[in-house]
Amino acid sequence: MLKSVRSVVQLRKFEFNGDKRRLASCGDLKDLRKLAKRNLPGGVFDYFDGAAEDEWSLANNSSAYSKIQLVPRVLRDVSQIDTATTIMGQPVPFPIALSPTGFTRIAHPQGELAVARVAGKNSLPFTLSTLGTRSIEEVAAVATGPLWYQLYVWRDRGLSRELVQRAKAAGYKAIMVTVDTAVFGRRERDVRRGFTLPPKIGLETFVDGIRHPRWTYKFVTNEPITFSAVAGRSDVDGSKAINLSDYVNSQFDPTLSWTDLEWIRQESGLPIMLKGIQCVEDAKIAASIGVDAIALSNHGGRQLDGSPAPIELLPSVIDAVGNSIEVLVDGGVRRGSDVVKACALGARAVMFGRPYLYGLGAAGELGVQWALDHITSGVSRTMALIGETSITKLSRENLLL
Repeated sequence: MLKSVRSVVQLRKFEFNGDKRRLASCGDLKDLRKLAKRNLPGGVFDYFDGAAEDEWSLANNSSAYSKIQLVPRVLRDVSQIDTATTIMGQPVPFPIALSPTGFTRIAHPQGELAVARVAGKNSLPFTLSTLGTRSIEEVAAVATGPLWYQLYVWRDRGLSRELVQRAKAAGYKAIMVTVDTAVFGRRERDVRRGFTLPPKIGLETFVDGIRHPRWTYKFVTNEPITFSAVAGRSDVDGSKAINLSDYVNSQFDPTLSWTDLEWIRQESGLPIMLKGIQCVEDAKIAASIGVDAIALSNHGGRQLDGSPAPIELLPSVIDAVGNSIEVLVDGGVRRGSDVVKACALGARAVMFGRPYLYGLGAAGELGVQWALDHITSGVSRTMALIGETSITKLSRENLLL
């Protein structure tokens, strides 16, 4: 009997690293999100997790993928799967780039540095936000993969010029101009909480701080969080607690138009991607004026609630612009199968932000790597299960629409 018990009872080796132990219990990004929610104060989690108004577009971004079915083909040799492609002339092992996210250090003190390191280890592009909390130069110092710089165009054009020129000098490969923030979306989770950046630690958040002691300790013992790209300019660097809506509406240029893009190209000397295209006509204009790439995006549902899911918009955009411009899809990706679906519909690659933010909030750099592994392994597995061996050969024939 003892011999039989020994044959079926095998004790797992105890994992002393708490983050690794907690990540081992995660099966998908929903589990990772729950872990991040437990680790972060409510206002911080809602800042990353929330979206505009009724959050319909946030939910639709992901649910739209479930409406697209894959067509499995069998009895094909799938022993070798090639997931590599190029994005804006840069070779990448997967059709994936990491989206820009603002004020990332409130999730974890390492913030953008942790994400850039993980992206570099995986040879994938990382995009630093204008509202990032590590500077252009700090991120460049730790990154080993392609870097893109996301630009919000300021009312102070001299500041915009300085930022893109610093990015070029630091080795960034492209400028991503976000074009969907003429005004700030109404993010009602933040409104209800009176959320500011950086978060206030006072009577109104004292109980939440006690409930999340690890986060609170890290927050109060690390250097102050600011918009590092403009550090030292006290009127714009976020060194004082701000209402983000008021900040964006007062600092970003609402007059930005198509005619300004050539100025950005001249000042940066870098390829230009537009992030925030949400209709076919604007995609056609971007292609006609020589923009290098576009990202179909509704800002993760954080700007206009009721805007289309990027994956739903993709087929009509591809039909309109063909191969004249690279088209990326940003938002809603939660599995590797989503990446495969987007590429089969004609996207050059996908971008995402929330998945790695959940990882960062759950377990720092280890969590970011977990999120990326979850999606990239899903790409390879899905390719094998549909009988396709090259990501660049995917087409609508792989889908049931």
